[in-house]
Amino acid sequence: MINEYDELKTLLKRARMLTEQAGVNNMTKSIENNIDSDEAKNDVDGDKVKKDKSKTYRISGGLLTLHGKDKSDLELTTDEKTSYQETMDEFVTDVSDLSDFGVLNVYPNEVQWSGKVIDFDLEFFFSIGENNGVYINGDMIKLDDKLTELVTKLSTFYEKFKTKWAKVISVRKKSTNKLM
Repeated sequence: MINEYDELKTLLKRARMLTEQAGVNNMTKSIENNIDSDEAKNDVDGDKVKKDKSKTYRISGGLLTLHGKDKSDLELTTDEKTSYQETMDEFVTDVSDLSDFGVLNVYPNEVQWSGKVIDFDLEFFFSIGENNGVYINGDMIKLDDKLTELVTKLSTFYEKFKTKWAKVISVRKKSTNKLM
């Protein structure tokens, strides 16, 4: 029975890796097409309606996407770049050095970041804003002291993440209000 379980787990892992590789290839092509590109403004009944725009930046191997209404919302500051680099470095130090990071999305009122802790095959999702919290996802993960420790580390790190990126959102809002 154990051999069948191990075999099934291996097959699921391979299928997940193939799916992720296909998704990463499509995501990479999409990012390459979208970097430095803005969406056009629509003209509806004579009133100009601004569409959401986004711009993706590659920082030390990670991706940060800024979302906003104006071109000025898409400008990356040195402090934001530093915050992102520190976030990745602190995660590696505080949580796990075997991690893959997804895109960090910065919206006007929300920040979202996801990734995967490889040695546990566990996906994490951090959100500040509408859906505050830490979310985890994984298949057939053994519940033991190591997993409990990882979940504790993720929760503790989330508090750092929330503090750092709440400040970034606050500064972005202040700079947007000054422009108005």
